[in-house]
Amino acid sequence: MIKFPKGFLYGTATSATQSEGAGNIDNKSENIWDYWYKIESYKFYKQVGPSKTTDIYNNYKTDVDLLEETGQNVYRTSINWARLLPDIDGNINQKAVSFYRDYFSRIRKKNITLYINLFHFDLPMYLMDIGGWTNKKTVEAYKDYARKCFELFDDLVDGWFTFNEPIVQVECQYLYGYHYPAEVDPKKAVQAAFNTQLASALAIKSYKEMDFNKKIGIILNLTPVYPRSNNDGDLKAAEIAELISKSSFLDPSVFGKYPEKLINLIKNEKLTPEYSQEELEIIKENTIDFLGVNYYQPLRVRENPYQYKEDALFMPSKYYLTYDMPGKRMNPYRGWEIYPKALYDIAINIRDNYKNIEWIVSENGMGVENEERFRENGQIKDDYRIDFIKEHLYWLNKAIREGANCKGYQLWTFIDCWSWLNAYKNRYGLVELDLKTGQRKIKKSGQWFKKLSENNGFEL
Repeated sequence: MIKFPKGFLYGTATSATQSEGAGNIDNKSENIWDYWYKIESYKFYKQVGPSKTTDIYNNYKTDVDLLEETGQNVYRTSINWARLLPDIDGNINQKAVSFYRDYFSRIRKKNITLYINLFHFDLPMYLMDIGGWTNKKTVEAYKDYARKCFELFDDLVDGWFTFNEPIVQVECQYLYGYHYPAEVDPKKAVQAAFNTQLASALAIKSYKEMDFNKKIGIILNLTPVYPRSNNDGDLKAAEIAELISKSSFLDPSVFGKYPEKLINLIKNEKLTPEYSQEELEIIKENTIDFLGVNYYQPLRVRENPYQYKEDALFMPSKYYLTYDMPGKRMNPYRGWEIYPKALYDIAINIRDNYKNIEWIVSENGMGVENEERFRENGQIKDDYRIDFIKEHLYWLNKAIREGANCKGYQLWTFIDCWSWLNAYKNRYGLVELDLKTGQRKIKKSGQWFKKLSENNGFEL
């Protein structure tokens, strides 16, 4: 039997915008997803928008019971900034306060460890209208928002995270056009990245100045980079890919400074952001207490053999191209490689190169399309999800036995949730959601997960 250390945490993660629903009631204002769906709904799978999410807002009292029924002893969600502070003046929405306090209180009464993330891709539109994360005013607004969250909810929270996957937000908004405003502007991308890191440090600074004593960290998708070969060109490509995708947020969050190689790369590309020495000091002095790690798939790269034009728009592909490795295991529904050993590689890297900082697997999961195919006797028999979790936990367990400081595992997600542009195309939950009726049903994986938690381990 694969056993984990005493006190190991088992649970799930979600986000406010992906789970709450209730997008236009009780004084909530628009965030970027509400607005984008309003103006370009055709971009969303089957035109399902954020108002039709899991509707935890109206079902949380009974949904919390399902946390218990699936054996969870840790849970992570976020606060919807546009719900809590619906205008640019920072006025607090008391209906939001009442909702979150009751929601969080019910979770805590179940003896479930509660982690709250401050920001998960869902910027209020009133801040996007002034430039979003490219504008330092958004950084200041975020600091004020964070302080209000700490004041209002810290007594109910076991640990805080400042951001979820900030590199994804930066790339999707300003490099690859996947998230609103869907621009391709590397200068804006670099500025948004710096401002986000500054905002994270300012939130940590505020939290400690307010004499709160819970752990506060950041959630990063630490996608391991694997070169195609040991050829010099491929190894260099992997090094740069890692600088951009991993070190850009991990290093300043843990060490308080950026890698010199990354600074030089940005400088050489004439993309250096606007910053002050004071801001660098804030980042230096306000590092994280613990780390959330999201892992879904590896990044395999090769050198770019082509010559870039002198005046070409900078893109990371200047330095590396993705490598489609023959024979890799795939999740065909999401188009992602399944490579569980990467979780071991992540853990050992954190152990050896990042102070062996305390961390948790904050997301890992498998999205599958048309899960109704696997229904037997009224229940979805998602053995593929159970096998997926087992394989990843096997490698995580090996790393822990070798000294990795990982304290828990969170699956994405609790109840099938809305996945941005993909809406409900792929289902990830331990609990099935019927979109038409709102009914919840525990899948086979949810029953298995409870046994996993109760036994603090599993049979291979």
